[in-house]
Amino acid sequence: MQVLISIVSLGVFCLLAEIFNLRKLLVPITVIGLLAILGISLNLWSTDNSLDTQFSSMIATTKFSSAFSTLFILLTIFLIAMSDDFYKDHQAKFSDFIAIKLFLLTGAIAMVSFTNLAMFFLGIEVLSISVYILAASERLDVKSNEAGMKYFLLGSFASGLILFGICLVYGATGYFDMGEIYDLSQGVGLPVWYPIGVALIIIGMLFKIAAAPFHFWAPDVYEGSPTLTTATMSTLVKVAAIATLYKLVSGFSVVLSLKVENIIVVISILSMTIGNIMALRQKNVKRMLAFSGISHAGFMLMAFLNIATAANNLLYYTFAYALAGISAFAVIIMVTKNKDNENIDNFNGLGKANPLMAAVLTASLLSMAGIPIFSGFFAKFMLFSDTMKVGYIIVVIAGVINSIISIGYYFKLVLAMYTKDFDNNEYKPTNYYTYGVVAVLSIVINIVIGIYPSLVTQLLK
Repeated sequence: MQVLISIVSLGVFCLLAEIFNLRKLLVPITVIGLLAILGISLNLWSTDNSLDTQFSSMIATTKFSSAFSTLFILLTIFLIAMSDDFYKDHQAKFSDFIAIKLFLLTGAIAMVSFTNLAMFFLGIEVLSISVYILAASERLDVKSNEAGMKYFLLGSFASGLILFGICLVYGATGYFDMGEIYDLSQGVGLPVWYPIGVALIIIGMLFKIAAAPFHFWAPDVYEGSPTLTTATMSTLVKVAAIATLYKLVSGFSVVLSLKVENIIVVISILSMTIGNIMALRQKNVKRMLAFSGISHAGFMLMAFLNIATAANNLLYYTFAYALAGISAFAVIIMVTKNKDNENIDNFNGLGKANPLMAAVLTASLLSMAGIPIFSGFFAKFMLFSDTMKVGYIIVVIAGVINSIISIGYYFKLVLAMYTKDFDNNEYKPTNYYTYGVVAVLSIVINIVIGIYPSLVTQLLK
């Protein structure tokens, strides 16, 4: 709760800073504040959570919530650091954009810390409403308006499913408290609308992570939204949703039934296959990464087949995926900032024009593809190993095949950077210093946790 209160206070400060015309100090102060909050989160991770019982009926600090909160705060620091230049044409609304990102972070942390379904729904709505606003923030851009409206309508529909599911679960058990619901679910005699309610909640969350067949909104919304908002949705929003889905699934039952596992197998394979095959056809980088995100959702769902090790595998995979995503989007923003589109052609010759940023983008894509020495390789290796232990060889085979397919579209971008010539040199790192720093820092952390996986895997032990 200390972390949530601190972030909300920082968000309110950002809104008040506008009154006193402190826009120039906003990003440095916010980043410093988030670093302090990151220290608080790490301190809570090492503290006995039994001491924090004041709000335990609604929210609880556990190693799971602290570990994921650490990732969320780190991602938000990177996103806000890039905001200074990205929103320089929106000076009158600059403090609003920063505050919205902080409130989005509040919703994400509430989603992984809840002990009550009411707090879970509050968290997911705070996060969702923030993203709706950011997606449609370019009000003079038709694509941004379309993206915001499409995400709002379909997101509201998914939220409605989740809320209806919560109502059915409450009607069946008489509780919103996850502990009480779990205890009752282990007995017999719950009415038929309990599993229906759980199913509706899970379907709503599958929409939030853009898993097939609930993925259809993602490519259009990712392409139409401002690139920094796309980076936010692709990293922070997606990993918050997948972590929350695990918390819900493990909270409703300690062991998944065979039918549920078979459904996860189908959704996982569908997500990986549809995402990768459709990504091969894309010329727009944001749209390509949207389909890539759908395939990664399929990989992350593999973790649910071995629920005993799912939390650890998910934490490591989300760290690897999100850091690679932030690094890639930092370079994409740098290259396409003043362009009419985000097509692959814009990256022609980047290897000669800006070798460092080309190398960073290549490393990010290789990590997403699962190539050693990057953490993406070890994340997939851990998932494949644990999935094989529970006997789902078919999912592992599908995962390996899809990893090979993904190299095809990632290398379209790499080949454009290193084998094609650019028309004019517009890639000057001095103009976009912050993007370069964020890109390098995030990929360095990605490589470090790839060489030393225990830095992340030990967080939940």
